[in-house]
Amino acid sequence: MSAIEILSEHRSYGGTVSFCRHISAATGTGMTFAVYVPPAAQEGTVPVLTWLAGLTCTHETFMIKAGAQRMAAALGLMLVAPDTSPRGEGVPDAPGGAYDLGLGAGFYLDATEEPWARHYRMASYILEDLPAAVFANFPGDPQAQGIFGHSMGGHGALTLGLGNPDRFKSISAFAPIAAPMRAPWGEKAFTAYLGPDREAWKAHDATEIVGGGIENAAMRPKILIDQGLADPFLAEQLHPDLFAAACARVGYPLELRRHAGYDHGYYFISTFMADHLRHHAALLKG
Repeated sequence: MSAIEILSEHRSYGGTVSFCRHISAATGTGMTFAVYVPPAAQEGTVPVLTWLAGLTCTHETFMIKAGAQRMAAALGLMLVAPDTSPRGEGVPDAPGGAYDLGLGAGFYLDATEEPWARHYRMASYILEDLPAAVFANFPGDPQAQGIFGHSMGGHGALTLGLGNPDRFKSISAFAPIAAPMRAPWGEKAFTAYLGPDREAWKAHDATEIVGGGIENAAMRPKILIDQGLADPFLAEQLHPDLFAAACARVGYPLELRRHAGYDHGYYFISTFMADHLRHHAALLKG
């Protein structure tokens, strides 16, 4: 479904931030998302970079906190930021523990277990309904798409990017949950959404995806990951070194940058956002 309702619009660095709502066939709910259209789009279509946010975030968080619009305007990149989960009457809160915040934790996969299977179809939403709405209503180039994200969204950027190389020509992440099968957050979410069979989890774990073999791995575009060394979740939840080791074994190009003193939040993200946008622009614009 490609019809959208524009909830608000805001001028930014010569372009426009739009907050939108539409009906998703994948989730069976209304979904909200944000789009930044750079001034270069007045001359024609531009590359599209989709941001997947983390736990407790919404479609607004990135546009408000990341400080991305100035560099996106300079580079001519469209930014798309969907919500993290389906919401609304009849939609169950995400499962257990930290996720009982009621703020959403869709983990960017399609749930197979009840009561989540009906609405928690975030992979299908990101791959189908969201781009249909974006490309029907905004001047993006479907042949020049990249994906990036943070924490839970970094997990989603890695898994969806790795699994759809014909769609996403560039990938990056900030502090991703890089080996969710070995992280309490991932184990809790995967058990709820996918059931107890750990074999079914492997398709949603970036370290397992790479370690299981990637065709022409050495020829894939380089992935950029930034990780703060003062991140309180680094040791127990994120495991970037496991992902780096898997990439090294198969020859997958990866730049993993570690930063002393930086934590898990948007002060860290905004500090290195320009580097990520340049990374994507170099790949998407050739």
